[in-house]
Amino acid sequence: MAGAAAAGRYAKALFQLAKEQGAVTGIRTELRKLAALLDEHPELREVLLQPLHPAPQRRAVLAQVGEKLGSSPLLKSFTGFLIDQRRFVDLEAIEQAFVALADADAGLTKAVVRTASPLTDDQRARLQQALARRAGTDVELEVQIDESLLGGVVAKIGDTVYDGSLKSQLQQLRLSLHRH
Repeated sequence: MAGAAAAGRYAKALFQLAKEQGAVTGIRTELRKLAALLDEHPELREVLLQPLHPAPQRRAVLAQVGEKLGSSPLLKSFTGFLIDQRRFVDLEAIEQAFVALADADAGLTKAVVRTASPLTDDQRARLQQALARRAGTDVELEVQIDESLLGGVVAKIGDTVYDGSLKSQLQQLRLSLHRH
C-alpha cells in the first residue's frame, strides 16, 4: 500500500510539472512508450530495477533509452530521479496514476465495462452517453468481454458499479416474486 501511495505522490508531482509546461499529453504518451518498452524487454527492466547495478549506470542506460524514445527533458529528469530514489520499480503505478490525473483534469472519466459479447458502434455510443449522464462528465469506455455473463452489461466508474447484467436482473425478479 505504501508503494501505491508513493506512486500517487510521484505521479502528482510529475503531473503538476507537466501541466506547468503544457506537456501533459506529451508526458502521458512518453510514459506509455517507456512502460511498453519495459514490458517488451524484460532484460532492460531487470537492469533498471536491480540495485546490484550502481545507480549511475542505471541512469546512463535510462538516458540512452530516453534518447532512443525521444523523451522530453522533463521525463528524462523525472525517471533519473526515480532511479535515485529507488522508486523506478513504481513506474507502472506512476503511469496509471498520471493517466488518471490527466483524465480527471480533462474532465474525462474512465468506465470499465464488461459485456457478454462485443458491442456494436451504436450500442457503444448509447452506453457511453448513458454513463456520461450518470457520471456528469465525459466517459471513456474500456470494454472487456466476460463470457461468464449471460447477457447485459456491468459498468464500473470509480467505485460505483452499475450492474445491468442478465444475472442481476433475474435475481431482482426472483426477489420481487418472493415479496409478493
